[in-house]
Amino acid sequence: MSSNTLGVRQAQKQKTRQALLEAGLGLLEEQSLSSLGLREVTRVVGVAPAAFYRHFRDIADLGVALVEESLGSLHVMIRAVLGEQADAEEVIDRSVEVVAAHVRLHPAHVRFVARERHGGVRAVREAIAAELARFGDEVAEALATQEVSDGWSAEDVRMLAGLYVDHLVMTASAFLEAPPEEERRIADTARRQLRLISLGRRHWRDA
Repeated sequence: MSSNTLGVRQAQKQKTRQALLEAGLGLLEEQSLSSLGLREVTRVVGVAPAAFYRHFRDIADLGVALVEESLGSLHVMIRAVLGEQADAEEVIDRSVEVVAAHVRLHPAHVRFVARERHGGVRAVREAIAAELARFGDEVAEALATQEVSDGWSAEDVRMLAGLYVDHLVMTASAFLEAPPEEERRIADTARRQLRLISLGRRHWRDA
């Protein structure tokens, strides 16, 4: 079999896998993952149920893949913002902008994570918790390089990172549920809350 044929097959396999993910995500707009049936997903894509198992072990495995897809790009964007050589105010403003843009571009992904974070499928709950923990580790790594973190313990830096991650998740949920006319108010509130965290950060060692 030629390398060209293998490449075509691999591309087709990836296309089918992505179609299954998109079908699952679309169906999850109206139901929880625990109630989603494998045949529902394959029917939308137009493949036999047996084809599903070439890509995922079961529906929970598809859910875990959706978690990775939902949160992966946000990790990269927020870490890039934290790595910018900018003052705290600019970093806060950019972080809120990134979260708002992510929700606008990927509302179904954000809704899926918000619903399944405490949902009935254990593997998916654990995947979300693991992704958010990894997100926190990445944020902590970026925060530790900033001058204001000099003298901080690794434990305190990680605690601060957890505050930022929790706040960004909360902000994403707020954007998701709000009508367009409320977005400015939510963004302003988010910035003020982050500035409060930033102010406390500057005086943490004083305590």
